[in-house]
Amino acid sequence: MDGKLAVIGLGSIGSMALWQASRLTDSIVGFEAQAPGHARSAVGGDTRLFRMLYRGRPDYYPILQRSRGLWAELEAESGQDILTRCGGLSIGTVDGPYIAALLETTRVNGAEHEILSRDAMAERYPQHNLRPDDCAVFDPHAGALRTDRAVTAAVAAAQANGAAVVTDTPIDSIQETDDGVVVTSGDESWTFENVIVASGGWSQKLMPDYLKAATETRRIFLSWFVARDAAEFSPERFPVFIRISGDRSMYGAPSVDGVTVKATLDGRGAPTPAADSVPRDLTAAEIAETTETVREFFPGLFPSIVRSDAFPDLYTADSQPLLGFLDTSSRIYAATGFSGAGFKMASGYGEIAASEALGKRWFDGLDFVRPHRFEKI
Repeated sequence: MDGKLAVIGLGSIGSMALWQASRLTDSIVGFEAQAPGHARSAVGGDTRLFRMLYRGRPDYYPILQRSRGLWAELEAESGQDILTRCGGLSIGTVDGPYIAALLETTRVNGAEHEILSRDAMAERYPQHNLRPDDCAVFDPHAGALRTDRAVTAAVAAAQANGAAVVTDTPIDSIQETDDGVVVTSGDESWTFENVIVASGGWSQKLMPDYLKAATETRRIFLSWFVARDAAEFSPERFPVFIRISGDRSMYGAPSVDGVTVKATLDGRGAPTPAADSVPRDLTAAEIAETTETVREFFPGLFPSIVRSDAFPDLYTADSQPLLGFLDTSSRIYAATGFSGAGFKMASGYGEIAASEALGKRWFDGLDFVRPHRFEKI
């Protein structure tokens, strides 16, 4: 036996699972096809939004609360600034479905928030060019997560706790046997008591057929713009935002380099044949829609993309993650399929995956993310 637990993929979730597992026991090994935080994974792109307000299942709120605490613990453990706490805005039509759904979820989970009228928004955050029927909901606990810092800090913390990390080693297969789980890369193989699969867009080949049928790899693209006055888009003045106003939608983060601002079309993930061959360049249509939206939403940005990139992520048929053992007798634990929305809760998801995969604790109330929900599809 080569170890108690292997974590395959040290990106958004895998890095956090490795860190949390290293806190619980020894004999932990993390495998990464390239290097932690590499620019071709879903970690790429500098920042991701952290927010306590969202529309959808209230069940996520406890994970968000725990994640917020764990981001602070990782900062304290690593000495790095990982979560830039600048607040967050959800902007939409006053009577539209986006704001209504967000406020309903907030009513159920009790998240702290402030409703801002159009006039209040215009006075407090003049960077946004608002439509006459727009309003906003402010999240005081939101911010921008520094993705590459978070992943590399978590892996370094795990190594400091005794975990081993094997880089430049893509995993070809995993196979359950009577003795454990055999992990194979090329001519090499290792055996572990349990394995966590957390390789994002690369996870499909390691999944059983019923999960291959319920998932697809999609391409997510990001774009950045130069600010006319960078100080107006600093974290002190410009919260992270999601805006769904009529026919246009966009999300973004303040400037973390003092020059550029992330502003990206929302919900544009498109299927891609393979995670290794995601087209990095934006299409003419993507460029046109992005620049048109920025031209309307942000007069303070030059409406020309100065940087863009694209990344793979694994999406499920219901856009909910895969988090749990493949079945009741399996030694393989899935922590993947986060459908473009996993990073804000990555630290919490990592704690759940590590605790359950090691048999330390089982979390109730998570049937909606368990892989077995797809067995009948």
